[in-house]
Parts: sequence; C-alpha cells; structure tokens
Amino acid sequence: MLESAAVRALLLSLAAGLSTLLGALVVFAARRRSEKLLAVSLGFAGGVMLAVSFTDLFPTAREHLTASLGGRPGALAAVLSLAAGIGCAAALDHLVPHDAFDADTGEAPHKNLFRVGFVSALAMALHNFPEGVATFLAGYEDLTLGVSITLAIALHNIPEGISVAMPVWYATGSRRRAFRCTLLSGLTEPVGAVLAFALLRPFLNGLLLGVLFGAVAGIMVYIAVEELIPSSRQYGHDRPALWATLCGICVMPLTHLFQT
Repeated sequence: MLESAAVRALLLSLAAGLSTLLGALVVFAARRRSEKLLAVSLGFAGGVMLAVSFTDLFPTAREHLTASLGGRPGALAAVLSLAAGIGCAAALDHLVPHDAFDADTGEAPHKNLFRVGFVSALAMALHNFPEGVATFLAGYEDLTLGVSITLAIALHNIPEGISVAMPVWYATGSRRRAFRCTLLSGLTEPVGAVLAFALLRPFLNGLLLGVLFGAVAGIMVYIAVEELIPSSRQYGHDRPALWATLCGICVMPLTHLFQT
C-alpha cells in the first residue's frame, strides 16, 4: 500500500501534467485554421519557453547548485548545465530532418510544422519530467507547498500545450494526433513523479536536480530561438508574431505569483 502522502503527491503531479491538454483545447476551439493564429501561437509559445527557462528553470538550477557546490562553483555549474542542454538540443536538431521553405512560391512550410511540434513535444516532455519530480517532492513533504507549485505549473503548462498542439494540428490536420502528442508530453510529469518515488527518492539531491533543471532550460532556449520564433515569422504576420512573443515572455512570470 502506498502511504497517503505519496498518493497525494502523485495526484498533484498528474493534475499538473494533464493541464497541458487545456492548451490543446484552446487550439481546437478555433473554428478554422488561420495562418495568423498559427504565427501568433508559435510566437507566444517561443516567448513562454524563453520566460520559463530564464525566470523559472535556470534560477532554480542555480539555487540548487550553489547550495550544493558553493557560490561561484554552483553558478558555473548552472551555466555549464545550460550550455549542455543547448548542445543536446542542437544535436537533436540535426537528427530530425528539415523541410525547406520555398522562397520562390512563398509557400508556408506546413510540412516543417510537424517537426516543430515534435521537437516542442520532446522539449516539453524533458521539461515536465523534472517538474514532476519537483512537484512530487514538494507535495510529499508539504501539502500547501505542493498545491501552490501544482497550480503554478498548471498555469504555465497551458501555453506550453498550445506550442505542441498547434503545429501538429496544422501540419497533419488531425486533432487526434495533436491531442495525443500533447497528452504524451504532459504525462511525463506524473512519470517523473512515479520514478521519483520508486527509483530516485534515495538518490535525489540538490546537485542532480540543479543539473537537470539547467539542462532542460538550455534545451528550451534552443527550441524557442531556433524553432518556434523563426517559424512564427514565416507566415507574413511578423508584427503580431513579435507582440505574441513579447506577451509570452511577460505572461509567464505572472504564474509565479501563485507560488507565494
């Protein structure tokens, strides 16, 4: 039998992970597909990824690593973890084939959107895994803290769900496939919680969590700068895409208000 604290923590992680589906529902609420909406959504998602990386994941990584290694060594380790994440994302980027944009016809690169959605889903999955671990540990130790963190994560998982569902839906025309990709990226959160309980709990420490958060921050920065933001500007709606990116950057820090 699982102890009640563990069950409570697992349920909190599941709720946080499934909130990504709300982002997919926002996408599907549109009556018809629009390239302007696509450009805005991709730009917003890019802003969200940058904000989450620099206002949430990287500061958390630095906090854990400086506590484990000391001031300067911890800060350096955080930067190296960030760089390692960027390097991993770049390596993955070369493994996933690109579909070229036809500059002569001006045809929007819809085939490339599935790749954008796939890479975004993978980035979100990697991002959600350590969040699942963090949510589990917080909920296991303190219900109030666990609920607060779950709410904050759920709020910022909604636009992250948009960043996965939108490009997959536009590339394939299949709501079911977009929903499935979004669901799978969100389920890594409770998977992280289960692994934290079953395998990692005896070994988890601030050093390991710091490295994980730093690397995931680097992955998300690369995806935002290399994939989402450039893709948002390939549909002839540069200005709305730019403002959407800036809105994504500004909106995400507001979710931290629910952690206090």
